[in-house]
Amino acid sequence: MNEPVIVASARTPIGKAGKGCLRDVRADDLAAAAVSAALTKVPELDPAELDDLLLGCGSPGGEQGWNLARMVALLLGLDTLPGTTVTRHCASSLQAARMAAHAIRAGEGDAFVVAGVEAASRHRYGSAESSGDPNPLYAGAARRTAGHAERGDFAWTDPRALGERPDAYLTMIQTAEYVARLRGVTREAMDAFALRSQLRAAEAAEAGFWAAEITPVPLPGGGVADRDDGPRTGVTLERLAALKPVLHPAGRITAGNACPVNDGAAALVMMSDRRARELGVPPLGRVVATGLSALSPEVMGLGPVEAARQALRRAEMSVGDVDMVELNEAFAAQAIPCADDLGVPPDRLNVHGGAIAMGHPPGMTGARLIGTLLHGLRDSGGTVGLVTMCVGGGQGMAAIVERL
Repeated sequence: MNEPVIVASARTPIGKAGKGCLRDVRADDLAAAAVSAALTKVPELDPAELDDLLLGCGSPGGEQGWNLARMVALLLGLDTLPGTTVTRHCASSLQAARMAAHAIRAGEGDAFVVAGVEAASRHRYGSAESSGDPNPLYAGAARRTAGHAERGDFAWTDPRALGERPDAYLTMIQTAEYVARLRGVTREAMDAFALRSQLRAAEAAEAGFWAAEITPVPLPGGGVADRDDGPRTGVTLERLAALKPVLHPAGRITAGNACPVNDGAAALVMMSDRRARELGVPPLGRVVATGLSALSPEVMGLGPVEAARQALRRAEMSVGDVDMVELNEAFAAQAIPCADDLGVPPDRLNVHGGAIAMGHPPGMTGARLIGTLLHGLRDSGGTVGLVTMCVGGGQGMAAIVERL
């Protein structure tokens, strides 16, 4: 059976939505820049041999609509390259990588481009334009959670146990408030976690770690974007503690202990190990196994736990076999209990910082984390890595990646 190997990765800078370096760049142009950069790293591969372009987008619609993957292929002059756009919210491009791995193992293709993009400056994630109209059957649940936010009462009880529907459309911030109360995560612990993310990301930036991943993006008005807008500078515990909660004075989630809203794109080239050998292309790593989970959307932040356990079982591994973990920091409120439940040592968790510092463009994040993980494993001499994340709507996803 063919093994799916990753032979190239590339990403754009990550910009702050609305005011950052990529605010004027369309999603299709962003994705095209990342895909082009990844393909350039594999000159041995004739793009005419590509079987498909699988592109993750957390919020397809508007400029991110029209089967964005096919639009990207056409922008790059790859008229014979099929394309499909995949959405699993925050795990969209991780899902795209999973699909490519499955196709390769099934013998239904030897070369794929996997990509992910989100241009939140131009098409806000979760906007009405992309999300559509909520089913009125969830109206009662929405009123219940709105009341919690208004009162600052974030103690969570499983709505199914109460004979009620969960709130399928509530904000991600409120899910984090529920997780914080359910798992007893304090504001102080969240702020300390956020500070660590910022400091680690800043240290990595100073060492040139992030710059090594980035492909410059031409800007519509001239010039290029060639560096991330994050991490923030001058972050201290005192400054984090001074930030007001987002939802209610009694809340714990602030702009400092949550990921920002961002723009960005990333891409991977995945091949069968057989075809890579034939072309003489050295693989960076391989996808060993993946996992999925589902739980109440009201506590979606805990989704990474079972997804990671499932992936580890399928790989016949334990957390002790993993050298590095990239656990997407949607919120410190959920990253802390997920890491605790999985037993991830702090010195192996998000060692270069995470999304609280660097940002989280939902469609981009899965592919970006795989590239960052392989980069980090190479630099540290590690072999096995775990990527995992929570997913809006009450899911989790994970992948085990081995550096080759």
